[in-house]
Amino acid sequence: MSNPLIQIDTSLGEIILELYADKAPLSVENFVTYARDGHYDGTVFHRVIKGFMVQGGGLTPDLEEKPTRTPIVNEANNRLKNKVGAVAMARTAEIDSAGAQFFINTEVNKFLDYSGNNPQDFGYAVFGEVVDGMNVVYTIEQQATTRVGGYDDLPVTPIVIKSVTVLD
Repeated sequence: MSNPLIQIDTSLGEIILELYADKAPLSVENFVTYARDGHYDGTVFHRVIKGFMVQGGGLTPDLEEKPTRTPIVNEANNRLKNKVGAVAMARTAEIDSAGAQFFINTEVNKFLDYSGNNPQDFGYAVFGEVVDGMNVVYTIEQQATTRVGGYDDLPVTPIVIKSVTVLD
């Protein structure tokens, strides 16, 4: 698989990603499969933290979690860094728990990089980066947020991912 380009059409504009199949093959295959299955269509960016990142791909606007496949192996030890514009797999405290959710870094977040094999040091797998539309990511990052249920950084106005398309 070459490095696929991905178009994310959001309610605030378009973001283009390049995914690094050579460095994160499992994460790229996972993301592309979810995209082709239409999983991301109609989900929202549900975690938006200024000076950190924007996260989405798993919840509907009414905060219903979409079903996911089996979690994938964490590829955070691939030497890719959580730099500005880097796209990484979201996960729980468990190392190999990434499903469909992803985040886009809006700052250099070295503390999210791989630094060892124990759970607190393993990091978050970067698998691509924004190649166009970082202005849209920054617009998302600047939206007002609120707390709803267990979601502390939920945009007041839903930021909908209308579609995610693999550009062949």
